[in-house]
Amino acid sequence: MMPTAKRRWHPLWLSAPGLLFLALFLAWPTLKLMLLSFHGNDGGFSLDVWRQMFGAGIYVKVMINTFVIALQTTLSCLLVGYPVAYWLSQRSENARRRLMWLILLPFWTSALLKNFAWLVVLSRRGILSEILMSMGADQPLNILYTRGVVVFAMAHSMLPLAIITMLPTMTGIDHGLMRAGHTLGASRVQSFWRIFFPLSMPGVVAACLLIFIGSLGFFITPALLGSPQDSVIGQLLITQVQQLLNWRLAGAVAMLLLLTTLIVCFCYDRLFGLSAISGGESHASGKSVRRLGQAVTAGAAKMTDGVGKILAFLPGGTTVGWLLPCFSVLVILVLVLPVVSFLPMAFSSSSFLQFPPPGFSLRWMETYLGSPVWTGATLRSFGIALVTGILSVLIAGAAALGLARHQGKSGSLVVMTFLLPMIIPNIVTAVSLFYLFATLGLVGTDLGIILGHTVMAIPVVFIIILTTFKGYDWRLDQAAKTLGASRWRTLREITLPLIKSSLIAAFIFGFLNSFEELTVALFVGGGVKQTLPKQMWDDVLLSVTPTLAAASVIILLVVTVLFIIAERSRRAQ
Repeated sequence: MMPTAKRRWHPLWLSAPGLLFLALFLAWPTLKLMLLSFHGNDGGFSLDVWRQMFGAGIYVKVMINTFVIALQTTLSCLLVGYPVAYWLSQRSENARRRLMWLILLPFWTSALLKNFAWLVVLSRRGILSEILMSMGADQPLNILYTRGVVVFAMAHSMLPLAIITMLPTMTGIDHGLMRAGHTLGASRVQSFWRIFFPLSMPGVVAACLLIFIGSLGFFITPALLGSPQDSVIGQLLITQVQQLLNWRLAGAVAMLLLLTTLIVCFCYDRLFGLSAISGGESHASGKSVRRLGQAVTAGAAKMTDGVGKILAFLPGGTTVGWLLPCFSVLVILVLVLPVVSFLPMAFSSSSFLQFPPPGFSLRWMETYLGSPVWTGATLRSFGIALVTGILSVLIAGAAALGLARHQGKSGSLVVMTFLLPMIIPNIVTAVSLFYLFATLGLVGTDLGIILGHTVMAIPVVFIIILTTFKGYDWRLDQAAKTLGASRWRTLREITLPLIKSSLIAAFIFGFLNSFEELTVALFVGGGVKQTLPKQMWDDVLLSVTPTLAAASVIILLVVTVLFIIAERSRRAQ
């Protein structure tokens, strides 16, 4: 008899656990929630909820507010983030990494903390108001609870994401092309607009997509810093689910939000290709789009060149190279300001949050460390984040390995599936999981929160590991196999040691994603299992004591330590 050939498993089978996980805890509950909007009181098909939603002016106004604020936030992040990303792309790798730590530090610090810091800093007794009063202002600053502050705070939260999304594209541009443009007679401005800017567009549009989608699900910033006229869909969902238990209307709102997101993603995919988000090559389709882009860049080049010639006639007009570094440093300082402002407030002698603090005291750190409520929430967040980080690395790592070994076109569909938690707004995912877990008895359990946090963490962990595998030299595995090593031994002794630093980085990002996450904890926790972000949210709404600042010091310490570990792991590699 002929020996039986050894059966080979298809590499995409490694993505099966992740696909099943996302199907059970993302696709299925989201679909169930949306279908509720078509159920009538008698259980049959009905469009009553949709008529109610579009017939009531308040719902329409909230939806318009949400889309307008998301667009304003996206535009603000683009206008501010592009110059900073460009400036960073011109720095050396070591300098860029140090500066990126300052940018990522506020990104991984709780949005709740940052927004509440702005609430303190921009208040009538805050530092900005005190500065203006010392300069001769007639009355204290009064800009809170306005649309401008909401957009500013949301842009502040999303700006690091814009920078880190645009930066890889910019650093990958061959600067020799710019020098070639100079050789052919183009000015520095002309070379930037006609060469560098078009080549950076994939990163720019990817950043706009991620910011817009992320902004649609925001509810913390409008709730803390906005007026009732600035209410958004996230606040509406919280009210319908937690207070009114109107699941049908919540399903309709979630469906509308998701459809809008998918339409935006579809348009982006047709124009640029969604693979660019995961580090793949982008493509631009349509002659009209290219012609429009060329016309815009040509006009911008002429206008900027004209402004430069006018400035050349002014005293010191030719020495404006300091503007970009000064602007970038100022932006980084503003990013870090709300994070570091909590440090002195945590050691304040005041009985309420005040910046600057009137004196030094350890009373609030002692209160935090001596409170079983705060320490219990912190330990629970650590435990949940630890399990979430491990689980997300196992699921996403296996899928990334399978996709890296797979050469067919079907892999793009798997990639899109693992990016779905990033595409679906977080608030929709949280409400959908709450609806599913309510029937399974998982609301108010650590397991329910872990499952929800894992869904949220999978995309970023998946992208980090997949990007690493794309640059991996698979000839090393082939050499080990030639020398007689089994598949598992090769994985254990060759593959995993070589990608160890990326696995550590992926785990850290998964850990931080869970440790800082509020939306899932707010719904799935059910007010029973208090994570640290949920406890801080309750403190903001109910008591507002400097204990909140003490908790922020712990978060800042955790984020800093994890970044140091990730950096040392990268250097050791």
